Amino acid sequence: MSGHGNLEEMQETEGFSFSELFRRYRTPLTAAATLLVFCLVGYAIMQLTNEVRYDDVVGALAATRPSAILLALFFTALSFLSLVFYDLNAIEYIGKKLPFPHVALTAFSAYAVGNTAGFGALSGGAIRYRAYSRLGLSPEDIGRIIAFVTLSFGLGLAAVASIALIIIASEIGPLIGVSAFLLRLIAGSIIAIIAAVLIIGRGGRVLDLGAVAIRLPDSRTWSRQFLVTAFDIAASASVLYVLLPQTAIGWPVFLAVYAIAVGLGVLSHVPAGLGVFETVIIASLGSAVNIDAVLGSLVLYRLIYHVLPLLIAVLAVSAAELRRFVDHPAASSVRRIGGRLMPQLLSTLALLLGVMLVFSSVTPTPDQDLEFLSNYLPLPMVEGAHFLSSLLGLALVVAARGLGQRLDGAWWVAVFSAVAALTLSLLKAIALVEAAFLAFFIFGLFVSRRLFTRHASLLNQAMTASWLMAIAVIVVGAVIILLFVYRDVEYSNQLWWQFEFTAEAPRGLRALLGITIISSAIAVFSLLRPATFRPEPATEEALALAVDILRKQGNADANLVRMGDKSIMFSEKGDAFIMYGRQGRSWIALFDPVGDHRAVQELVWRFVEAARAAGCRAVFYQISPALLSHCADAGLRAFKLGELAVADLRTFEMKGGKWANLRQTASRAQRDGLEFAVVEPENVSGIIDDLAAVSTAWLEHHNAKEKGFSLGSFDPDYVCSQPVGILKKDGKVVAFANILITELREEATIDLMRFSPDAPKGSMDFLFVQIMEYLRSLGFTHFNLGMAPLSGMSKREAAPVWDRIGSTVFEHGERFYNFKGLRAFKSKFHPHWQPRYLAVSGGGNPMIALMDATFLIGGGLKGVVRK
Repeated sequence: MSGHGNLEEMQETEGFSFSELFRRYRTPLTAAATLLVFCLVGYAIMQLTNEVRYDDVVGALAATRPSAILLALFFTALSFLSLVFYDLNAIEYIGKKLPFPHVALTAFSAYAVGNTAGFGALSGGAIRYRAYSRLGLSPEDIGRIIAFVTLSFGLGLAAVASIALIIIASEIGPLIGVSAFLLRLIAGSIIAIIAAVLIIGRGGRVLDLGAVAIRLPDSRTWSRQFLVTAFDIAASASVLYVLLPQTAIGWPVFLAVYAIAVGLGVLSHVPAGLGVFETVIIASLGSAVNIDAVLGSLVLYRLIYHVLPLLIAVLAVSAAELRRFVDHPAASSVRRIGGRLMPQLLSTLALLLGVMLVFSSVTPTPDQDLEFLSNYLPLPMVEGAHFLSSLLGLALVVAARGLGQRLDGAWWVAVFSAVAALTLSLLKAIALVEAAFLAFFIFGLFVSRRLFTRHASLLNQAMTASWLMAIAVIVVGAVIILLFVYRDVEYSNQLWWQFEFTAEAPRGLRALLGITIISSAIAVFSLLRPATFRPEPATEEALALAVDILRKQGNADANLVRMGDKSIMFSEKGDAFIMYGRQGRSWIALFDPVGDHRAVQELVWRFVEAARAAGCRAVFYQISPALLSHCADAGLRAFKLGELAVADLRTFEMKGGKWANLRQTASRAQRDGLEFAVVEPENVSGIIDDLAAVSTAWLEHHNAKEKGFSLGSFDPDYVCSQPVGILKKDGKVVAFANILITELREEATIDLMRFSPDAPKGSMDFLFVQIMEYLRSLGFTHFNLGMAPLSGMSKREAAPVWDRIGSTVFEHGERFYNFKGLRAFKSKFHPHWQPRYLAVSGGGNPMIALMDATFLIGGGLKGVVRK
């Protein structure tokens, strides 16, 4: 059995262990647990609000003072202003400097999306990747910004809540039925742990937490960030506090309750902490404030603190889009950043509006609106508008995912659904606020039309576990709202068939049934799609098309597609391709997409989606910095892999002191009788037997076997497809290297470099020098010397864990691989070093992806063990 088969068999065997089972299905299991938590929270809310009626909540909302709303708006502005300083402090912490308008727009948008969609580190992190990568920050820098923001908020929230809890434990204890002593003990323990962490990491020292190493900020940075976090939490708590009716509960007590509610909402993994946050607030304040007033205040709080900033972010980016013809550099720069943010903002807004339409379908229409409609519209039209509006809400939720991925199909679905829902909102209930939100959304869609250019079918995309969980949370939320609103209506089968203007409960039941059936169909469609399929090697026709494409571009490494051992994915127009292979559960693309640069973004998305549809992770191996922004858009995380050595042939001359050693080597080789020649492709077949003898001797001498994927092997057809540089001694070939070139004559490289054991010392150095001089004479501008793995990884304490591990292996891993020797050999030719990255989808483990790539190159587990 092959090494590939053995590896898969090992993986299947390991799959029976509980740890491996959890690791493999962690995402769907987490989604199921989140849904369970939300269901329990819904049950708790129903019990806590047992004496509350829907009309009371509406009355409480209507009774809110305008001055309270104005104060809430003021504190929301203060909170989001402080949130901008999270990013400013993080950027200063990593030693970078960016224009304030760009940081402010990015931070504001990231928090507007994170607060509304939940999973702030992921949803807000995606916003930051899109914007900051455009501003020139590396993936490592952006990752450190996200880590700084997440960690500082978590530590600040815990510290603020604990300090407040110690001060007012005697007041908050009776509210939640816990003794003041126990509350102070818990709070003191949390503060002690935070203090210990800060003391251990003082002065910017690194704190090792198992496999994770974190460099904590110094005392000055931490103190400043703590003040920012405390101000943010205080301001956001004040938003809800001023909306509550006057009560005996003081602001310090409420601050502690609010901080705990926010923390539990984040830990629950429920999007935006929906339900969890409300449950804690109701449970804590229910004995001191009327619950109907608390519910009304919570609804207003969500609208002001969550919805309004998202609308402002969309408006700000839309304004920048409308000013696309302005020549001012600042406006143009902000517009480019806005173009990166707008799809995610519209995606979040579509999700929010979808939820609004679904929830409004299970809540009653004001009596005066129904009476007005009954005078002008027939009942079937009102019933149909109500039912269809709920389904359009679900369509917006589904389209939200496609909008985030810039699908043109999702744009059309969103436009159609929003326009239809706007019309129906007036027919079903004269819902002017609903209609205004939808009109604003339609405006944002049309302003940003140029951003949605990806041609992909929504029907070919399986919904991920996270999106299925979000849809399930929406449906369960609709059920909870329906039960709450009509808790005094006794259920009977006749309700389903009651069609009257005043029959609100039956109307809500039918809408909920439609939503449940359609959402279940979406889930079944996604879950029953084929889980995996194996990509097939390229056909002769596909290989010929790929070779035709690579000839007309400048990436010489693309000639590796000629090996025929990789699958090929072409762009829609057939003017670009990705070559890739599969190992384990990884689809691994080699290098950047090859061909027309305009097709790159589309190809990256198609590859990621195809891998996801097959139940696998998408991996990009040895990619350049130019591809990182596209990978970030597709949700991939990048890790530095090493550095590529590129020599500038235009300045290559064997003169001067730095070339002394190579000149001596070349002179010695000529004295030893070595002769260099380049054999053109049409003549290589005449010496193929001589080359095969050198290759076999080289493999036996090094106790090695042929590699694949990112390296060529000695295949006669492959070797004969390109020129070959050879060294002869006494008329016998003793060394050779096949030269990979394209018609543009921009870059050249070599793949197979093999020599006989009896070749004179320094033969390979001489062969390289001669090939470089030959290429320069033909007008080539650059010579690609290949990548030095793990080279250039940062050793600083502030570096990511991946870099620190890589630098350690580079320094001390000579026993397993000649890391230093390989870089030293390439350094002889004084190249420029360019970073190369590994990008992994879905937050996947880079070590697993790198291991799969290693197995793919080595020909499976046996190949790796045998070198």
